[in-house]
Amino acid sequence: MDYLLQIIQQIWVSIQLSVNYCIDISPQLWVGAKLTLGLFIITLLLSIPFGLLLALMRLSKFKILSYLVNAYIWLMRGTPLMLQIFFIYFALPMLGIRFDSFSTAVIAFSLNYAAYFAEIFRAGIQGVNKGQYEAAKTLGMSYSQTMWRVVLPQMVKKILPPLSNETITLVKDTSLVYVLALQDLMRIAYQLVKRDFDLSPFFIAGIFYLFMTLILTLLYQKLEKYYARYDD
Repeated sequence: MDYLLQIIQQIWVSIQLSVNYCIDISPQLWVGAKLTLGLFIITLLLSIPFGLLLALMRLSKFKILSYLVNAYIWLMRGTPLMLQIFFIYFALPMLGIRFDSFSTAVIAFSLNYAAYFAEIFRAGIQGVNKGQYEAAKTLGMSYSQTMWRVVLPQMVKKILPPLSNETITLVKDTSLVYVLALQDLMRIAYQLVKRDFDLSPFFIAGIFYLFMTLILTLLYQKLEKYYARYDD
């Protein structure tokens, strides 16, 4: 019985030490999480409108413009994001164009995700019934008025599921900035693991990522329910 009590006591002490350690390192991981969150938000603010612009250009009647945009999307989607980061950070300085680490990450992520969002937007726009265009034309609307007042509002409902997937993927892809030596969530977690020979920082980092993806998942679910009201 005494032996069993000693084991339970040792387990309890280990749990207390682990909890205290996790509490101690949480502020450092939060610093990295703020950088990760900042990169995520800035990327969304830049890539979504740029992606929409690319989608409209992709659908343009000007064939040369459409081909150029299609080539850009093919290039961005066909090469690894990490390779694009390396190109901006190491190759562009050879041409006299230099960016700091964070700016490099923002540019690479925004250009890359704009290409993915562009294809999502394009599919959403093309998914709107052709009759909507004809009705708008009958009402005397111009092409731009038709897009902004008729097509794009209907497009939003159609693109929410794939847009949700890409947004959640973006949260996880932010960990790639470790190659730029930015003190993001994963890099700080890795440094703590090397320093303390303890895997707990990875566990806490995972909780941070899960929490961020949970918030996004709930947000998109609410949006889908909101737009589903108009199906009744």
